Amino acid sequence: MRFNAKDLVQLARCPSGYFDKEGKLKICRVVGDEKLIEPRERWCRLKGNLLFLMKNKSSDASEVVILERCWVVEFRSKTGVSIVLKFQSGEPDLYLEAASKPDCESWAVALGEANSEGLQNKIQHLQRLVMEIKEERSSDEAQQFLPTSQLDSLGEPQFTSIQRIANEPKLEFSLACKDLVAATRDRKLNTFIQVSVVHPAEHILTRYSSTEIVEGTKDPLFLTGVTFPPEYPIYEETKIKLTVYDVKDKSQDTVRTSVLPDHKEPRADVGRSFLGCATFRVVDLVKSKEQQLTLTLRTSDGGKTVGTIEVNLVKMGELEEGETDHITADTQDQKCALVRECTATEGLSGKDNLPSLNAVLRNPVCKLYRFPTSDNKWMRIREQMAETTLSFHVPKELINLHIKEDMRRNQELKDLGELAPHWDNMRKSVIAHCDQMLSMYQDTLAELGKHTGSSFKSSCSKGEKTLEFIPINLHLQRMHVHSPRLKDALYDVITVGAPAAHFQGFKNGGLRKLLSKFEAERRNTGYQCIYYSPENTAKAKEVLSNINHLQPLISSHADLLLSSASQRSPDSLKNSLKMLSEKTELFVHAFKDQLVRSALLALYTARPGCVLKKPAVHRNSAEEGDDVQHQDHPSQIKRQDSIPHHSEYDEEEWDRVWANVAKSLNCLIAMVDRLLEKDDISNIKEGENEPSAADSKVLHTGGDWYEQLYPLVITLKDCMGEVVTRAKQSMAFVLLQELACGLPQCLMLTLRRDIVFSQALAGLVCGFIIKLHTGLHDQGFLQQLHTVGLLVQYEGLLSTYSEEAGMLEDMAVGISDLQKVMFKVIEAKSEDFLPIITGRREHYIIEVQLPAKMFELLPQEIKEGKLLRMYPVLFNVGINEQQTLAERFGDTTLQENINQENLELLKEYYKLFTEKMPPDCLPHFQEQNDLKGLLGSLHQNIQAKKRKNVEIMWLAATICRKLNGVRFTCCKSAKDRTSMSVTLEQCSILRDEHQLHKDFFIRALDCMRREGCRIENVLKNVKCRKYAFNMIQLMAFPKYYRPPEGTYGKADT
Repeated sequence: MRFNAKDLVQLARCPSGYFDKEGKLKICRVVGDEKLIEPRERWCRLKGNLLFLMKNKSSDASEVVILERCWVVEFRSKTGVSIVLKFQSGEPDLYLEAASKPDCESWAVALGEANSEGLQNKIQHLQRLVMEIKEERSSDEAQQFLPTSQLDSLGEPQFTSIQRIANEPKLEFSLACKDLVAATRDRKLNTFIQVSVVHPAEHILTRYSSTEIVEGTKDPLFLTGVTFPPEYPIYEETKIKLTVYDVKDKSQDTVRTSVLPDHKEPRADVGRSFLGCATFRVVDLVKSKEQQLTLTLRTSDGGKTVGTIEVNLVKMGELEEGETDHITADTQDQKCALVRECTATEGLSGKDNLPSLNAVLRNPVCKLYRFPTSDNKWMRIREQMAETTLSFHVPKELINLHIKEDMRRNQELKDLGELAPHWDNMRKSVIAHCDQMLSMYQDTLAELGKHTGSSFKSSCSKGEKTLEFIPINLHLQRMHVHSPRLKDALYDVITVGAPAAHFQGFKNGGLRKLLSKFEAERRNTGYQCIYYSPENTAKAKEVLSNINHLQPLISSHADLLLSSASQRSPDSLKNSLKMLSEKTELFVHAFKDQLVRSALLALYTARPGCVLKKPAVHRNSAEEGDDVQHQDHPSQIKRQDSIPHHSEYDEEEWDRVWANVAKSLNCLIAMVDRLLEKDDISNIKEGENEPSAADSKVLHTGGDWYEQLYPLVITLKDCMGEVVTRAKQSMAFVLLQELACGLPQCLMLTLRRDIVFSQALAGLVCGFIIKLHTGLHDQGFLQQLHTVGLLVQYEGLLSTYSEEAGMLEDMAVGISDLQKVMFKVIEAKSEDFLPIITGRREHYIIEVQLPAKMFELLPQEIKEGKLLRMYPVLFNVGINEQQTLAERFGDTTLQENINQENLELLKEYYKLFTEKMPPDCLPHFQEQNDLKGLLGSLHQNIQAKKRKNVEIMWLAATICRKLNGVRFTCCKSAKDRTSMSVTLEQCSILRDEHQLHKDFFIRALDCMRREGCRIENVLKNVKCRKYAFNMIQLMAFPKYYRPPEGTYGKADT
């Protein structure tokens, strides 16, 4: 190239403001991966397509680089501050290193746009904008020349709505191109279409969606369609612009895997080039005779024709059921099958259960596919994903219950009465710590009450303290399959991040290890407090709960009894007495426990004034039936003279106290029987002649029922009050020991367990409600639900290395704790269908509300309020590179133990299922031998201890589906590994149950991962359509858990 050296020198000396960009860069030439010399600092000035290199800002240019026929490569290193200029001529690459990452990025943009190709792209972009302005000018000018008064009278613009079925997408269409022209003759096109919308009211171009990339053909049949959901503001007057691009390198097409601001066009140097565009009005498509448009694709200046594009209106109810042979040639080179996109809720719910499910599900995403079957028929698949309001509702309800429970406990500790100084100081310390923890719960609930917006917690927020009770990325994942010759089928999986206390961290492990360590340390507690086993502590909480529940019920029934007596209503009196007797018997039975007696003795010794007469003689725990170890407490205890009570503790006194309740009830029953008997006598006498004087005396003694029953009711309440006072104090003393033995670790472990359980429970409630709605018309399932219970199977993908081992320990305890949850189905009395949670930490009841029409479909047992049991099981297999390290250099015992323990639980459920359910009750799962074989295979695979044995998960999932269970899939964030597992499971079901053509298995798998709901889930979490894997990580993954090329890369999680 000829040039004038003097002019270039003069140009390099121009003032700073003259240049497009300037600054310091380290520069050297690179051949391959080797630098010819070490990078040297140069002052660089960019003007147009000329890059001047100078030793310093005031010196002359030592070199000029002409930025033509070259491209920019940005290094993806940790610092990210270097770029390379590559030349088509074969010259050595130019390496440039900036001082900072932002500086590097700005230089990359400036250099990429400096050549004539960049300038041409800018011109083409401006030409496209001019064309769009011209298209809209006619409508703008029509109003521009109207008088102001007429403009005001027009008011809001009136647009024609598109007539569609309720809850169906407003508009759906598919796309195909023909006879596309490549920029160079020998280039094979890799094309996709970007869809943009011009809103008639705003006249603004908005990018809406894109198709997949179809490789190596000039006649691409795009298998991704376009769908506009019911709520989208699209009208007949709306214009849709279709822009066709040619992608040079699919893996480098970052625009389709990232989020750009609206109205901003991507850079031309990101690996794609513009081919042509076309625009059409919606009305032209919906009112065309054949419901098809053929549009001419033109270049940006509107002159050159580069092919045609076909737009076909799609109505989901009219998808063809014909043979697939006629498109085999067209789809031969394509990587996925037909997928369209919508966000309607029609697939997630039927008309009857729409209101109740809408209260639970939010922001649904829907994808529609068609795949060929082995007999060359089309099957239709609707893949759906929705977040749930339960992500926040359940934790808030649970925290509220924790606050009430802890406030009651603190008050019970304060009501223990006067204690000796040692015990009193211990109580004060415990209450101070408990109040501090209570305040933390209250602050958390207040912060959650302020939350608005999305009803899910993103993976980026898993470490936030205010959201630690909220499950991570909780979603319903559903696949609805419509096969030509098979019955429609639904397959649901709940995806959620592993329940774990991320904010508290995993430096010392998770709950499984922490609880074991804490219990061992608590056993070795010194003289400061008394050790009670976890079983006895749980029993004490149960007794307190029974007291708080039964005492008001007994008082209420006693008052009803008196009310019936005052009305002299025999039937009402009998019913009231029956209810009172039942509740009082339960009350008395609750205290027939050695723990209450031993705790009363321990509390007696803690009162002020007790002196030790002789060392304590411990009874054998096997004889007593409890594990209480009295340390430094006597069997015979005396008080000081200043206490005018019994000098020795009477152990039998407690038996007499609670026995008095039963005696009082017996007296009450006898009196009611006597009154009713006399009432019968008086009724007989009334039918005869006037009674004699003796008979009148008998009737008079019958007198007023109320007056005769009132003293007995008061006696019953007094006896019950004395029992309650003593029992509450003794059980509160047991809880005091539990708390005092482990402050503050005990409270911190309770907090951690509450956090993990909250996350696990939110997912369980979501899974139960969805399963109940889908099984309402399945009588076999409903019978199984109230006869056996519901199997809940969790699939874990966590490694047993580093922090994820702690997460797995948390998860294992959280899922095990779900055994203390029971469900109850009630009829909704209002439009609020959200579940109601009651209970305490050791026992929760979830009341699920159904509309009246749905409630009537339930069996009588469930309608009468029978509690429904849950059987949670967890099987975990780590699949990432950290699991490789654990298997080779670490320890996998945790995973092996968890799998073995839960296999036994699964076997127990299967045994219960076979014993209680008739063999032909569930027609979908009649082949019991298959289940036996699957359980046997699962047992063998767990015993084999094979590395990354993912068959364990496949077998467990299959068994769960055959037993009508609820499926969960979890990894750290339920985003990347979970997406790989869920899509693999869906395609495996299509292959095994619905005859998916074997040649389309991998294509279907890639399609769901590239264009399906799970990539949308990634976008929701990290604002980028890329799974957070790198090539090195994927080398450690099992084969079928690797995403397709171009869908993974660096993404902050």
